[in-house]
Amino acid sequence: MASGSAIVEADAGALARRAAGWLVARMTASQGAFRLALSGGETPRLLYRLLAEDPLRGRIPWSRLELYWGDERFVPWSSPDSNYNRAREEWLSRVDAPAGSIHPIPTDTTPDDCAARYETTLRARAKDAPCLFELVLLGLGADGHTASLLPGQPVLEERARLVAAVPRGREEPRITLTYPALESSAAVAFLVTGAAKRDVVARARRGDESLPAGRLRPRGETVWFLDEAAAGA
Repeated sequence: MASGSAIVEADAGALARRAAGWLVARMTASQGAFRLALSGGETPRLLYRLLAEDPLRGRIPWSRLELYWGDERFVPWSSPDSNYNRAREEWLSRVDAPAGSIHPIPTDTTPDDCAARYETTLRARAKDAPCLFELVLLGLGADGHTASLLPGQPVLEERARLVAAVPRGREEPRITLTYPALESSAAVAFLVTGAAKRDVVARARRGDESLPAGRLRPRGETVWFLDEAAAGA
């Protein structure tokens, strides 16, 4: 993966504010539908909270915004472990978001069936578009995973499907967008905080292919939002 540009702020709070402003600016400057894939995990929670607050909430073009998820734990949407539920609690339940703009990953049948259904949704919504997404938000695990592209799992070799089940590698099965889906984006933005991630950030930005994140080759630009601890500043 090309290293991409880096935006470094002093701490997680300042980083979330910078990322939120940057994200809304991209939304408002875009033409047509803005398909955004959201990240799970802890790091984006403050970002989502900021998007629900003035003045940013009033600038979001909901008539053109479509929300998707980069991955999901195979748990009910009501579960506190659900990536969709975290975004809903911090952001979506606090704004007037049209229901038709929100496309969570289903978890109501089997992982394989839900992955296939989500792929159908993605292909239908982005039909004839130059990329699946205008922007993908991603995190980075200490083991180098991003979305649920987990080290040592067969999903790392998937090149045909856009969405796949990941039955092993964590306590619960996962459903994730694959490399082809994540790479079909006008921009990818990583949000990473904490000194514990410093080494893995440096390796991923060098394109270390022993890390799942290091194997990502986005079609568009890559931007790293880092606090000083993660950046080694």
